[in-house]
Amino acid sequence: MSRISALLNLWQDTAAKESSVCEYTLPLPVTDLARISALSTMYPGRTKEQIIVDLLSVALSDLEEVMPYIPGPGIISRDEFGDPIFEDVGPTPRFEAEAKKYLEQYRREIN
Repeated sequence: MSRISALLNLWQDTAAKESSVCEYTLPLPVTDLARISALSTMYPGRTKEQIIVDLLSVALSDLEEVMPYIPGPGIISRDEFGDPIFEDVGPTPRFEAEAKKYLEQYRREIN
């Protein structure tokens, strides 16, 4: 089952509880707002804001999964067959490091 399918099931069954949240304002194309409004009508247990947050979260997870692995020169470990596993010099390590840095910053600001 795809994450989007799981999200639709969640919307159908429950309203998710929110964890730590920061407010962020952004412009939306009117066509996207219309589709979000349609989803909030179809799933009345979800607000437009919850739908946007859920969709953004799933999209970011999917984006991270499809970032290319680019093997670097360094061997970081070996697999169960003894073959080398090379360091990833693609965008994933930088994305993860930047996300961790901002998460720590935002958590400090919230507390």
